[in-house]
Amino acid sequence: MRKLALAAAVAAVSFAVPAFAQDMSTTATTDTSATAPSDAPRAPDGTRAFGIEPYFGVMGGWEQFSRQGAGIPAQPRGYKLDGALVEGVVGVNVPLGPVFVGAEGSVAKGVSGNIDWQYGAYGRAGFRAGDSGLFYGKVGYRWNNFDHFAPGVVGDTKYDYHGVVYGVGAEIGPKDIGLGGITGNSGLRFRIEATTFDKAHSFRPMAGVIAHF
Repeated sequence: MRKLALAAAVAAVSFAVPAFAQDMSTTATTDTSATAPSDAPRAPDGTRAFGIEPYFGVMGGWEQFSRQGAGIPAQPRGYKLDGALVEGVVGVNVPLGPVFVGAEGSVAKGVSGNIDWQYGAYGRAGFRAGDSGLFYGKVGYRWNNFDHFAPGVVGDTKYDYHGVVYGVGAEIGPKDIGLGGITGNSGLRFRIEATTFDKAHSFRPMAGVIAHF
């Protein structure tokens, strides 16, 4: 009798376990589909719309100042205050759907010409081109330290002049070869930009590489 009861119990378990497993599988599938963020905000290319992206980069370029402006002493006719620059930048972007805002600081060193050091702080805002491209405007404040002026021209003791800076730029990221974008994994973007000092008293084209993480 006990053998018959045991056989019946084994048979019941044999049928119950597959049924329970199937039921659990169905429940899990239902729960996953119910919680999937299919309606979450998306960027223009379908990636996440929001996030925080710290970054740093290295750029190179050149700046030429007009004969006067922002208190810079007038130079003799034909003499230009200019110089080649190497610049380090660090900042953060905050994507907001198809647009973004951000803040950035920079330090530049002159490698030729009249410019010795530059220090700046800026705000940026613009449009996202998919997840890896940016088109932006920037405005901020920059301190310029000159190494020397034209012979016979005397400035203040430290050759320091500062003023508002504004400009435009673009960044292009190789997302198509597997590198991340503004809300993705770490990767690289190529940046080009042009800015001007004070009331359009300089022209400063720069280009470089930005690494975000």
